[in-house]
Amino acid sequence: MDVAYKPEQVERKAREYWDDNRCFEVDEDPDKDPFYCLTMFPYPSGHLHMGHVRVFTLSDVIARYQRMQGKHVLQPMGWDAFGMPAENAAIKRGVPPAKWTYQNIADMRGQFKRLGYAYDWRREITTCKPEYYRWEQWLFTKLFEKGLVYRKNSIVNWDPVDQTVLANEQVIDGRGWRSDALVERREIPQWFMKITAYADELLEYLDKLDGWPDSVRSMQRNWIGRSEGIELSFDVEDEDERLTVFTTRPDTLMGVTYMAVAAEHPLATKAASSDPKVASFIEDCKKMQAAEAAMETMEKKGMPLGISAIHPITGEKVPLWVANFVLMSYGTGAVMAVPGHDHRDWEFADKHGLPITQVVEPLDGSSIDISAGPYVEYGRVINSGFIDGMTFEQAFDAIAERFAEDGRGRRTVNYRLRDWGVSRQRYWGTPIPIIYCDACGAQPVPEDQLPVVLPEDVEITGVGSPLKDMPEFYEADCPKCGKAARRETDTFDTFVESSWYFSRYACPDSDTAMLDEREAYWMPVDQYTGGVEHAILHLLYSRFFQKVMRDVGLSSADEPFTNLLTQGMVLKDGAKMSKNKGNTVDPGELIEKYGADTVRLFMMFTAPPEQALEYSDDGVQGAYRFLKRFWTAVHTHAECDDVPPLDIDSLSTAQRDLRRKTHQTIAKVGDDMGRRYTFNTAVAASMELLNAVTRFDDSSPQGTAVIREALNAVVLFLSPIVPHICHELWEVLGHETAVVDERWPAFDESALEQELVEIVIQVNGKLRARISVAADADKDAVAAAALANENVQRFIAGKDIRKTVVVPGRLVNIVV
Repeated sequence: MDVAYKPEQVERKAREYWDDNRCFEVDEDPDKDPFYCLTMFPYPSGHLHMGHVRVFTLSDVIARYQRMQGKHVLQPMGWDAFGMPAENAAIKRGVPPAKWTYQNIADMRGQFKRLGYAYDWRREITTCKPEYYRWEQWLFTKLFEKGLVYRKNSIVNWDPVDQTVLANEQVIDGRGWRSDALVERREIPQWFMKITAYADELLEYLDKLDGWPDSVRSMQRNWIGRSEGIELSFDVEDEDERLTVFTTRPDTLMGVTYMAVAAEHPLATKAASSDPKVASFIEDCKKMQAAEAAMETMEKKGMPLGISAIHPITGEKVPLWVANFVLMSYGTGAVMAVPGHDHRDWEFADKHGLPITQVVEPLDGSSIDISAGPYVEYGRVINSGFIDGMTFEQAFDAIAERFAEDGRGRRTVNYRLRDWGVSRQRYWGTPIPIIYCDACGAQPVPEDQLPVVLPEDVEITGVGSPLKDMPEFYEADCPKCGKAARRETDTFDTFVESSWYFSRYACPDSDTAMLDEREAYWMPVDQYTGGVEHAILHLLYSRFFQKVMRDVGLSSADEPFTNLLTQGMVLKDGAKMSKNKGNTVDPGELIEKYGADTVRLFMMFTAPPEQALEYSDDGVQGAYRFLKRFWTAVHTHAECDDVPPLDIDSLSTAQRDLRRKTHQTIAKVGDDMGRRYTFNTAVAASMELLNAVTRFDDSSPQGTAVIREALNAVVLFLSPIVPHICHELWEVLGHETAVVDERWPAFDESALEQELVEIVIQVNGKLRARISVAADADKDAVAAAALANENVQRFIAGKDIRKTVVVPGRLVNIVV
């Protein structure tokens, strides 16, 4: 019999079985326990890269494992299909973006299927299709009615290459995140979504996301940036309007030695009209990006405006400057500068020879040299008149009370978070459903006229949007008065599409509502997987959209994703793979040479999910060699005559040792895959068990029975990771059902008995079980056995295990 491992044949057979039996198609069944497993959907570039393969394999392993736990698993797939790369490709290749995109989707769908991912393809969604984006247009009109979207002139990050606006988060080190062009600042009319209306809730609910990495929650918390302070006003000489600023340090008010305004501030504009130097400086500022993060690292530049504000307490003149580090879009576009107690203000004052005054001293009375650098800690107020000697809290209250009485200020809360600018001056995106009428102003497109369909047969020149040159698109009647009007030609930021797609998977064929009752069965997502680079952009916007959809009655879920796994990058030669570096690896070539299971195994075995994975040819070849050994071991065993049932009482010492190894591995691998997500150690343990089997030389009836139990376990362990070969080997081992329908192997605690000692198991210090383990069992084995105990499971199910303390020979304490 030819038992050579031929991956292509093995994998084709498995895929055909899954397709023919519709193994991964699931519907809403109230009698089953649903588990929604999702990976951030891909942009259809046309080719999978190694980063894709890693993240989608991780998610597929989790989905298949949960299926083996008896869960009713949904794992869908779709395409984040709008965006600038399609326009760039259209220019380069001379084909419309739609044609290029749909061809890429077809190609990538085939690549995904070749990798054996357990997707319910019936639920596939494509964001550039009208039946999808119709509903985000509908939601936008509802938010328009609620006042949660608005249009205003705004200073924006302008990408001069892609000819579009970028969100602050899309500007990286001063350059566009896709084009890498230096970003400029421009003022143009934009549509905004009021994400700031949800700032408090977005911040508050972070504390409830226990299944998210702390690093991601911290990044979102910092981005929202809630701060309590005082808004106060300064008079400006020869001006009727006061200059308002926000400060979180009112205790330093008497240390203000200059003030700075943004380049777009009316005071700067007025000064520029009569001072060419100021005008030139403002023009230079417009070439800088508007991202706040970049302001922290760029060189601080400024120029005096030749006018002064009046200090509201002392009445002294405070010189006004225009500075490149002040954002018109943040706060009031003006700041009071206290160089004695702020690093940025100190550096600017030191550079330009401005006064530096100390108004806070350490509480212990120690002296500081303010000329050498600012003192930024809270302390005792000095040199400040009526608030001298006060602590920060006391001074805060005194200043707030005084300015409130004078009508010059108030306590307020400020946020670093800005409203989401969703307008993009590009063609390949969802049309914004607004019509402009000279008589009626901006009007939302009525529901019965949705979707506003994007024309797909267009010619892309690369400059601006072709929609502006298509009267058949932009000419429209006003929905309010019926007069001739003009349709909006801007399209949505593509992050709008990716902010709700996860809910649409629950009801992708709904043509009467954005979401229907099926959404409640699946949402929120139980396990979401994707790159940490989306911590602010996609994940924050998705949380915002989920709350919006809840508040318009579409969902009852407060948050979209219960658990979040952020995987590390795939590296080669220590660097991130990129075409520019010439260090990319084509996963398609590896699959053709070694098979999909080899690539999947390499991805899961080489590193834990959250760490970077270093690609190596040797690692791939090692994975392939292991699968061949696995294949051979199972086939060799299958040549045995009938294998009898296990007779545990009659086992020899050696047979008991192998069986003990099997059940120790069941406990460990189950914990590694189900709780810890350390799939690399799960694979390593499976390999160790297989090695023990191949070393076990016993052809007696009970010897083969123990081997059969061990091989069954290894096939079941590895079936989520290398599902194709396990599909075949399960059949070779004589099973009539497919391994995809099998449950996780049962752990037999009695198999561990060996010169046993009794171990007490505590959960949060309370006795919950007693187990017997081998006297020489290591800490990992003891911990795994404790966690696998049925009674212990009752007390830890659904809880976050903080740590597991093992006292050898005595007890295990599980802290949840």
